[in-house]
Amino acid sequence: MVAHQTTAKGKAGKDLAPLPEIPEKRYFSISEAALLCGVKAHVLRYWEQEFPQLSPLKRKGNRRYYQSHDLLLARQIRLLLYGEGYTIHGARERMQVLTHAARQEHLEEQTRLELEVADSPGQIRVVGDGRLQYLRAELSALLNLCRHGH
Repeated sequence: MVAHQTTAKGKAGKDLAPLPEIPEKRYFSISEAALLCGVKAHVLRYWEQEFPQLSPLKRKGNRRYYQSHDLLLARQIRLLLYGEGYTIHGARERMQVLTHAARQEHLEEQTRLELEVADSPGQIRVVGDGRLQYLRAELSALLNLCRHGH
């Protein structure tokens, strides 16, 4: 699975409803995305206007197709707004900071890996299939954040 079930407490100590696991699926309709993120479809549409990082694919008829990284972003927005009590403006700023931090972390990790490969030419480490799949999903999410984040 891409993400595990999450629960969070709001500032007032109120529990946010637990979220289901995100299935390993390439695209999700807006109704599926809303269910997986614990909000209504109109809330996701509103968040798309307020958070530039949240930009699902749009196809014929302006239908939205969310990917796993979109769901992770929407869940983060939900946590900031409902769990931590941020305003829309505050959550938008926080998401920009988090996106910038993720880009920096990605660049640092990429540099570290390049140096590691340069230091040990010819050595290939075998990674378990499950771990490799997880790493691919994580790298894909980071890459999309770097491409679409602001």
